Amino acid sequence: MIRFELPADHPHVAVVTIDRPDKANCLNLAMLRDLASAWRRIAEDMEIRCAVLTGGGDRTFCAGMDMKSTIPVSQKLAKGERVEPEEFEGLRSVSTALLAGFDLETPLICAVNGHSRAGGFDLMLASEIRYAVPAATFALEEVALGLYPTGNSTVLLPKQVPWVHAHELMLSAQPIDAERARAIGLVNELVEPDRLMPRALEMADTIAGNAPLAVRETRRGIREVVGLELTEAYELQETIGRELRKTEDAREAQRAFVEKRKPRFTGK
Repeated sequence: MIRFELPADHPHVAVVTIDRPDKANCLNLAMLRDLASAWRRIAEDMEIRCAVLTGGGDRTFCAGMDMKSTIPVSQKLAKGERVEPEEFEGLRSVSTALLAGFDLETPLICAVNGHSRAGGFDLMLASEIRYAVPAATFALEEVALGLYPTGNSTVLLPKQVPWVHAHELMLSAQPIDAERARAIGLVNELVEPDRLMPRALEMADTIAGNAPLAVRETRRGIREVVGLELTEAYELQETIGRELRKTEDAREAQRAFVEKRKPRFTGK
């Protein structure tokens, strides 16, 4: 199942948990639908300023698709056979569920509580900040199965870690451990299991406490600027910056600084 929570003691933060630990937190069709729905809810709700994704249990973050449930349905569909509406919706939800081409528009923190494989790895790549337990492992195993990685890995991984490490992960299909993942910049920090969610929520609260429009636009700007030529990049950042300087939150931050108090941001 997919658990969606808005913790009362963490205002403006949503927590999404892939909670099927007995099946390595693999995503079946119902979970794909629910996960896609959770992401759409976060993207549409301006009161949610940061999200945290984690897995249930203490062994696996997410091992990707539940092949036993997804492959038979996709094969039926490919043959033109009838599938149930909820099954079809599950298959249609794959890209959104994995945040492959779907912009959450909200910072996402991953609390990687264990092994991250295939679709779980793809999900993690869509996040901005990542913490992992020391026992976590990371692998992209598609080429060992004769498949092309169609989630986020070929699109995002070479932009996030050095070229040689991206190719090693994708072409060898071999797992790396948490220390190696930290060393190549795949995760921010290694955190003991009992500190994993507190650390992720601590950062989520920090982000949610900043001016929400500025956070969203800075996140958007980083994603758009990274692929531009220098002249276009500077033009875009000035355009974004100019609009933010006009906001009520920017004026409130200036008043708070003068009055030596914490700003009260409204997202306007």
